[in-house]
Amino acid sequence: MRVSDCANLLNAKILVESESFDEDLKIACGSDLMSDVMAFSSDDSQILITGLVNPQTIRTAEMLDVKVIIFVRGKLPDETMLQLAEEKGIGLMSSPLSMFTCCGLLYEAGLRGKEAAV
Repeated sequence: MRVSDCANLLNAKILVESESFDEDLKIACGSDLMSDVMAFSSDDSQILITGLVNPQTIRTAEMLDVKVIIFVRGKLPDETMLQLAEEKGIGLMSSPLSMFTCCGLLYEAGLRGKEAAV
Protein backbone atom coordinates (compact mmCIF):
# COMPACT_ATOMS: atom_id res chain seq x y z
CA MET A 1 0.00 0.00 0.00
CA ARG A 2 1.34 3.42 -0.94
CA VAL A 3 0.91 6.60 1.10
CA SER A 4 -1.54 8.00 -1.45
CA ASP A 5 -3.66 4.85 -0.95
CA CYS A 6 -3.62 5.43 2.82
CA ALA A 7 -4.60 9.07 2.36
CA ASN A 8 -7.53 8.13 0.12
CA LEU A 9 -8.66 5.32 2.40
CA LEU A 10 -8.60 7.53 5.50
CA ASN A 11 -9.88 10.69 3.81
CA ALA A 12 -6.65 12.28 5.02
CA LYS A 13 -5.10 15.55 4.05
CA ILE A 14 -1.39 15.38 3.23
CA LEU A 15 0.39 18.08 5.25
CA VAL A 16 4.04 17.23 4.54
CA GLU A 17 5.22 15.03 1.69
CA SER A 18 8.38 12.95 1.90
CA GLU A 19 10.42 10.70 -0.36
CA SER A 20 8.84 7.66 1.27
CA PHE A 21 5.48 8.42 -0.38
CA ASP A 22 6.52 6.21 -3.30
CA GLU A 23 7.41 3.21 -1.11
CA ASP A 24 5.16 0.27 -0.34
CA LEU A 25 4.05 0.42 3.29
CA LYS A 26 3.42 -2.80 5.16
CA ILE A 27 3.58 -2.10 8.91
CA ALA A 28 1.71 0.40 11.10
CA CYS A 29 1.63 1.31 14.77
CA GLY A 30 -1.23 3.15 16.47
CA SER A 31 -0.82 4.78 19.88
CA ASP A 32 -0.90 8.05 21.80
CA LEU A 33 1.79 6.80 24.19
CA MET A 34 5.23 7.25 22.68
CA SER A 35 6.63 4.73 25.18
CA ASP A 36 4.30 2.11 23.66
CA VAL A 37 5.33 3.14 20.17
CA MET A 38 8.97 2.59 21.15
CA ALA A 39 8.20 -0.75 22.85
CA PHE A 40 6.02 -2.25 20.13
CA SER A 41 7.37 -0.78 16.94
CA SER A 42 9.48 -2.93 14.70
CA ASP A 43 12.27 -2.22 12.26
CA ASP A 44 9.58 -2.19 9.59
CA SER A 45 7.25 0.31 11.30
CA GLN A 46 6.53 2.75 8.57
CA ILE A 47 3.32 4.46 9.67
CA LEU A 48 2.50 5.91 13.08
CA ILE A 49 -1.18 6.63 13.76
CA THR A 50 -1.66 8.97 16.72
CA GLY A 51 -3.67 11.76 18.23
CA LEU A 52 -0.62 13.18 20.01
CA VAL A 53 0.29 16.40 18.27
CA ASN A 54 3.57 17.65 19.73
CA PRO A 55 7.24 17.72 18.68
CA GLN A 56 7.97 14.57 20.72
CA THR A 57 5.89 12.61 18.21
CA ILE A 58 8.22 13.70 15.39
CA ARG A 59 11.32 12.97 17.51
CA THR A 60 10.05 9.48 18.33
CA ALA A 61 9.23 8.83 14.68
CA GLU A 62 12.73 9.93 13.70
CA MET A 63 14.35 7.55 16.22
CA LEU A 64 12.28 4.63 14.92
CA ASP A 65 12.63 5.45 11.23
CA VAL A 66 8.88 5.97 10.84
CA LYS A 67 8.11 7.22 7.34
CA VAL A 68 4.66 8.76 7.85
CA ILE A 69 2.65 10.05 10.81
CA ILE A 70 -1.13 10.13 10.52
CA PHE A 71 -2.82 12.41 13.03
CA VAL A 72 -6.37 11.29 13.84
CA ARG A 73 -9.59 13.11 14.75
CA GLY A 74 -8.68 16.00 12.45
CA LYS A 75 -5.81 17.15 14.62
CA LEU A 76 -3.29 19.45 12.97
CA PRO A 77 0.34 20.08 13.91
CA ASP A 78 1.62 23.62 14.32
CA GLU A 79 4.13 25.27 12.00
CA THR A 80 7.10 24.18 14.16
CA MET A 81 6.09 20.53 13.80
CA LEU A 82 5.53 20.89 10.06
CA GLN A 83 9.03 22.33 9.65
CA LEU A 84 10.59 19.66 11.86
CA ALA A 85 8.89 16.85 9.93
CA GLU A 86 10.01 18.32 6.62
CA GLU A 87 13.56 18.68 7.94
CA LYS A 88 13.59 15.04 9.11
CA GLY A 89 11.96 13.68 5.95
CA ILE A 90 8.85 12.43 7.74
CA GLY A 91 5.50 12.69 5.96
CA LEU A 92 2.50 14.03 7.85
CA MET A 93 -1.21 13.54 7.24
CA SER A 94 -4.38 14.39 9.14
CA SER A 95 -7.49 12.21 9.04
CA PRO A 96 -10.90 13.22 10.40
CA LEU A 97 -11.45 9.61 11.52
CA SER A 98 -10.82 8.16 14.98
CA MET A 99 -7.72 6.12 15.71
CA PHE A 100 -9.84 2.97 16.01
CA THR A 101 -11.39 3.51 12.59
CA CYS A 102 -8.05 4.42 10.94
CA CYS A 103 -6.36 1.32 12.34
CA GLY A 104 -9.27 -0.90 11.33
CA LEU A 105 -9.38 0.42 7.78
CA LEU A 106 -5.62 0.06 7.33
CA TYR A 107 -5.68 -3.45 8.79
CA GLU A 108 -8.51 -4.41 6.47
CA ALA A 109 -6.43 -3.05 3.57
CA GLY A 110 -3.50 -5.31 4.45
CA LEU A 111 -1.29 -3.32 6.84
CA ARG A 112 -0.20 -5.15 9.98
CA GLY A 113 1.51 -4.29 13.26
CA LYS A 114 4.07 -5.98 15.41
CA GLU A 115 2.47 -8.31 17.92
CA ALA A 116 3.45 -7.90 21.56
CA ALA A 117 5.45 -10.73 23.10
CA VAL A 118 3.24 -12.78 25.40
